[in-house]
Amino acid sequence: MSLFIAIDGLDGSGKKTQSEILYDSLISAGKKAMLLSFPNYGTPACAPVEEYLGGAYGSDPESVNCYAASSFYAVDRYSSYKLSWEKEYKSGTVMISNRYTTANAIHQLAKLPENRRDEFLDWLYDLEFVRLGLPVPDVTLFLDVPTEISLSLIEKRGEKKDIHETAEHLAKAREAALYTAEKWNWKRIECVSEGKLLPIECISEKIAEVLKSYLG
Repeated sequence: MSLFIAIDGLDGSGKKTQSEILYDSLISAGKKAMLLSFPNYGTPACAPVEEYLGGAYGSDPESVNCYAASSFYAVDRYSSYKLSWEKEYKSGTVMISNRYTTANAIHQLAKLPENRRDEFLDWLYDLEFVRLGLPVPDVTLFLDVPTEISLSLIEKRGEKKDIHETAEHLAKAREAALYTAEKWNWKRIECVSEGKLLPIECISEKIAEVLKSYLG
């Protein structure tokens, strides 16, 4: 029986770093683990995602409705699953995913008013986990970082921003994430104390504590 761990959060929250640290710690402990990351950039199935994020369909995230955009990401995940990690997952490997269906539940849910949130989340769960048959995470860790800190971290990277990396969208995305965390029972990891991002090691320790009961 495999264990599937999804790690998500706003841009700049340290998802990639914490995923890699967790992976390294499991390998060091002698466990069989595999690290995933989405979107799966550079692959044919990810092309619509890259076009969307790059602004090809409109420079505002609202230019593409949440159902269409979610479908782009779902196809990317399905292709990756069938081509790269289905056998590993079914063989009992611990899977660690930097972003997953969780990202649709954050960034696409952000496009909807509150009274349509449950409808979308039910549709999303059915699409990816029932219709497409993708694995359901056993535990999802939400790295919670306030919007203003997320924005400052994005600015420090000095890279070209995608259409999700705006103050308006990220504020809505955090609200959507907190709503979904409650509904889907995500484990919220507070990554900020007294207005400052916690050291990487402190966040890693929090994650390890949450995962104790899952990893044995």
